[in-house]
Amino acid sequence: MIQHAIGLLVRPRQQWRTIGDLPEGSLKLLMLYPIIMAILPAVAWYYGTTQVGWTVGQQSEPIKLTQESALVICTLFYFGMVACVAVIGYFIHWMSETYGAQSSMTKGIVIAAFTATPLFVAGLVGFHPMLWLDMLIGVAAVSWAVYLMYLGIPLVMNIPEERGFLFSSAVLAIALVILICLMVGSVILWEFGAAPAFTD
Repeated sequence: MIQHAIGLLVRPRQQWRTIGDLPEGSLKLLMLYPIIMAILPAVAWYYGTTQVGWTVGQQSEPIKLTQESALVICTLFYFGMVACVAVIGYFIHWMSETYGAQSSMTKGIVIAAFTATPLFVAGLVGFHPMLWLDMLIGVAAVSWAVYLMYLGIPLVMNIPEERGFLFSSAVLAIALVILICLMVGSVILWEFGAAPAFTD
């Protein structure tokens, strides 16, 4: 699993071809990838928000979350990441027939999971929350993830690049809708007790 993740960060085209050539049994094993990788940002942000904290403007004292509050939020964050990968993977599989690709639910989830690799890695900035740095790394990670998706879908699904471009654009639109749903869900969960609680 780790060799695929590193390969996607340094030689993505070759690595997508390798993933696309894997048998179904190996792809099923790779479904563990998002379950494991999503732990990294959740742990990083738990530590960063409870032990390091962040400052706003000229404020000298860092703002921190209580450990109980951070545990609830980071647990929901973890399950949210895994659920988003699974839903996007389902839609990749669901749309594959429209674009003339041979797919399975497993293949769709694996594509979504490995596309999210830069986002999982970028989540490690949570160990030291700093707004400008987090935003900079976040934008770079999203850009690389979108690039990986546009590169990977035609290679793994074995379809022409023109059709793969349309397929990837449709998946990107679905990912944006899921992002909005996630934001709405976060607000609703705040009302049910998952709101952040700050230390004194």
